[in-house]
Amino acid sequence: MPVLQNLLDFYRDREYFSNLLKIALPISLQSLVMSSLNMVNVVMIGQLGETKLAAVGLAGQIFFLVNLVLFGVASGAAMFTAQLWGKGDVPNIRRVLGLSLKLGLAGAGIFWALAVFVPETALRFYTEDPAVIALGVDFLKIFGWSYPFFAVTFAYAFVLRSTGNVRLPMFVTIFTLVLDVILAYGLIFGNLGMPRLEVEGAAWAGLIARIFETGLILTAVYWKKSNPAAASLRDIFEFDWAFTVSVMKPVLPVIANEILWSLGITTYFAIYARVGTDAVAAINIVGAIDQLAFVAFIGMGNATAILVGNLIGKGDKEMAFRYAGRSLGLQISAGVLVGLLVALFADGIFGLYNVSPNVIENARAVLLIMAAAVWLRAANMVMIVGILRAGGDTRFSLALDGLVIWFVGVPLAALAAFSFGWPVYLVYLMALSEELTKFVFSLWRFFSRKWINDLAETIE
Repeated sequence: MPVLQNLLDFYRDREYFSNLLKIALPISLQSLVMSSLNMVNVVMIGQLGETKLAAVGLAGQIFFLVNLVLFGVASGAAMFTAQLWGKGDVPNIRRVLGLSLKLGLAGAGIFWALAVFVPETALRFYTEDPAVIALGVDFLKIFGWSYPFFAVTFAYAFVLRSTGNVRLPMFVTIFTLVLDVILAYGLIFGNLGMPRLEVEGAAWAGLIARIFETGLILTAVYWKKSNPAAASLRDIFEFDWAFTVSVMKPVLPVIANEILWSLGITTYFAIYARVGTDAVAAINIVGAIDQLAFVAFIGMGNATAILVGNLIGKGDKEMAFRYAGRSLGLQISAGVLVGLLVALFADGIFGLYNVSPNVIENARAVLLIMAAAVWLRAANMVMIVGILRAGGDTRFSLALDGLVIWFVGVPLAALAAFSFGWPVYLVYLMALSEELTKFVFSLWRFFSRKWINDLAETIE
């Protein structure tokens, strides 16, 4: 069995697994806590009925857009900070952080204005249901104030991770989310001596938790000035045109990628909402399970980006390729296993929701399709976020991730919903067509090795 032996030899590298686990485990644990507590929040809102569940879910789409725009900015910057850390260049790491903060706050500011001043206009993109819109407006006018705080936290967390400090963001996030759930439990239902505010209570809980999160991470970073993320005010506010251009050339495609992809995902939700309030409630229920199932893959993707970026920064491109290949194989294998576990055991969660039988029926069908596609989405995540971006191959990633969704996924989902009148689970299946397309092209790009670029050499 020479093939099996070669495969075993390929994975016989203790240093790879040691480095991977040091980074991936804390990030995965952080994601696990986030997803678990998010599910608790969804379950709590679900006790109020499908209308309020749908309202918070659709209002949450604005935050989803904020999250992905900030992810585009921060992960684009992290391409540089990971490679710069491999070279030991702390001054330029701090300059990149400063640029990331300015861009992140600008992006978050746009969505803050949208959520606080014209929330009804934003929500009408998703639904015409007046009850859902009214509740969503109440949520957004409060929670929208959290966006700038989240932008600051996001920028610092990514730099900390790319320089090997994954525990600090993990502990800060865990504390924040536990606080969020406690406050939500009190403010949604009127427990723990707090007023009963229902949907508005969930918004206040999220805002207070985000303010605490930003304060904690800034205090921890600046406690020791030697921290590579401890950028000075000069690093944050300076504007060097040559430096900005050098960084933004590969970062702009990442930002454009995340904007296009996030708009595509939120368009999916608009399509689901047009199918019906029951449909979007079902998608929100499964979405919470999906986040929980995906935690290990988030850790693997981010850890791969850091390890591969560090190796490219050190000039070891061959080892970077080997590390990337190992992560891709592990991600696919784990995706198959997790998909099976979800299909076998996740069904029991539906009993926790106070929603109609039709919502549960749709959610169960969506869940099975989601479980079957976990491996595919996991492979695409580590390929695009963990490998191609780590190598600075952002233009190809833009075409692959930012455009395929619009040329393949969205048209097919819209066709299924509006022309064929299919139920939400088949619309969801059509949306997954983009994942198969991305997998084929990303695999070809990976083996071409054209994605490996030393970005640190381009900084002026």
